[in-house]
Amino acid sequence: MTSPADAPLKAVIVPVTAFQQNCTLLWSTRTMKGAFVDAGGDLDRLKAAAKQHGVTIEKLLVTHGHIDHCGGTGILAEQLGVPIEGPHPEDRFWIARLGDDGRSYGIEGRPFEPDRWLKDGDQVTVGELIFDVIHCPGHTPGHVVFHHPASKLALVGDVLFQGSIGRTDFPRGNHADLIASITKKLWPLGGDTAFVPGHGAMSTFAHERAGNPFVGDQVVSG
Repeated sequence: MTSPADAPLKAVIVPVTAFQQNCTLLWSTRTMKGAFVDAGGDLDRLKAAAKQHGVTIEKLLVTHGHIDHCGGTGILAEQLGVPIEGPHPEDRFWIARLGDDGRSYGIEGRPFEPDRWLKDGDQVTVGELIFDVIHCPGHTPGHVVFHHPASKLALVGDVLFQGSIGRTDFPRGNHADLIASITKKLWPLGGDTAFVPGHGAMSTFAHERAGNPFVGDQVVSG
C-alpha cells in the first residue's frame, strides 16, 4: 500500500506462510517506531522488512489466534524482546493449540501468553499513533480489529475480505456474529475507510457495501 510522503502512518504488507497471510508492518513516520500485526511466520523476511524501512519494532499486535496469523508471534517477540498485545481473551484456546496446529499445517507454531489481552474499546499505541480496538467475533470468538481513524485505515484480519467474508466453520465460529460484527461495527467507521484483510488485496468499506455478495447493502437489507 502507498501513503503520502508526509503521512503520520506508513504500512507495508508482507505475505507470510503457505497461506499467504497478510502480515502488516506499521510505523510512525515521526518516531520510526513500529509494530507487526499478525506475525504468522517467515520471521527472517519480517525482520528484513523492518530493517529495510528503518523501523524499530516496539511490539507485536495480534488480530486472532489462528496459526497463520500468530504461529510465529511468540518466537518473534522473544527474538526482539518486545511485548505482544491482543487478541481478545476468548481466543485463548486457539493460542493454546498453536503447537499442534503448526504440526498439522507444516507451520512453526508456539503458544504464547500476550502481555496484554485486548477488549472492545481499548486502544493500542504504535509510536505516537493511537489505534482503536474493536472486538469483532464470528470468525473466531476473540477476533479484534485495529482502526486508525486519522488515516482511515483498518486492519481487519479474517473478518472481511475483498468480495468475501471470514469462514465461520471453525470451532466457536458464528456466522450471525460475523455478519453483525461487519455491519454494526465496521460499516459505521465510514465507507472511505481502507482495510487490510488477512489474505488478498486491500479494499474499502464502501466498495464492499456496494458489491460484497455476503454483506453488501442489497444483500443485508434484503
